[in-house]
Amino acid sequence: MDEVIKDYLHFLTIERGLSENTIKSYRQDLFEFYDYVYKQKIDNIKNVDSDLILKYMKYMKENDKARNSIIRFISTMRKFFQYLLRFKYIDNNPMIKIDTPKPAQHFPSVLTVAEVDKLLTVPNTNDKYGIRDRAILEVMYATGLRVSEMIHLKMDNLHLEMGIIQTVGKGDKERIIPIGSEAINWINFYIGHSRNFLLKNRHSDYLFLNAHGGGLSRQSIWQKIKRDVALAGINKKVTPHTLRHSFATHILENGADLRIVQELLGHSDISTTQIYTHVSHEHLSKSFNKYHPRA
Repeated sequence: MDEVIKDYLHFLTIERGLSENTIKSYRQDLFEFYDYVYKQKIDNIKNVDSDLILKYMKYMKENDKARNSIIRFISTMRKFFQYLLRFKYIDNNPMIKIDTPKPAQHFPSVLTVAEVDKLLTVPNTNDKYGIRDRAILEVMYATGLRVSEMIHLKMDNLHLEMGIIQTVGKGDKERIIPIGSEAINWINFYIGHSRNFLLKNRHSDYLFLNAHGGGLSRQSIWQKIKRDVALAGINKKVTPHTLRHSFATHILENGADLRIVQELLGHSDISTTQIYTHVSHEHLSKSFNKYHPRA
C-alpha cells in the first residue's frame, strides 16, 4: 500500500504539477491513514472499504482532530481512490458511500482601528529596516494583499501617480487595487531612503527586499509581524492574514459594498467574502451593547 501511495504522489507531482505545499498535505493525510490501516493488519489497498474509512474518521475525531482536518482528509481520499480506480488498482471506490461533513465556520481574527494604528507605529523609522517594515505594514493594511502577493510585488506593479497597484493572486488572476496616500507616501519614503541601501549595488525587480538585496520570504514577514504585535502590546493571535481580514472588515464597517470588497480581495466566489459581514455585524452588536442606554 505504501508503494501505491508513493506512485500517486509522484503522479500528482509530475502529471498534475501540484505545488510542494499541496503535495505535502496529501502525503501527510495518506501516510497517517496508512499507519492506521497497517496497525489493523491490512496491507493491500483492495481490502480498504468504506467501513474502515469511517472507522478511521471516528478515530480521528476521538483523537481531537479538527473538523476541517477531517474534511481535508475526505477530499484527499476521494481523489486518491479516483486515481486507484482509473489505473485499475481497485475494482470499487469505497469513497462513494462517504459523506463530507459541513466545515466548521471560524470567524477571522480582526484588529480594531486603534490596534492597527498602534501596530503601524512600532517599526523604528529612523532605521533603514524599520522604514521598510513600516512600508510593508502600511501596504498590507491599505490593500488587503495576501502575504504571497506582497513578497512578489515588483517595482513595475506600482502605478502610484494613479493611486493603484497591480498584483497576481490565486489562480494567476491579475487585479488592480487602489492604494491610499498614506501607504503611497511610505512606499516612496522606503524607495528613497532604504531600498538602494538594501540592494547593495545589485539588481532586483522586487519592491520589498531583505538584508541581502533579495526578495523577502513569507516566513520573514510573519516573524516581523509577530515581533511587532508583541511590541505593540496586542494580545491577539495575529498573522499576516489578520491585516487582510482587518482591511476587509474596516471598509465594510464604513459602508463599502460587499461586491467591491470581493473585487478588492480577489475572491472568485462572493460567499468567501460574506464571512466579513458576520464579523462586521459582531462589531455592530458590541458597539450597540456598549453605547445604547437600554441595550
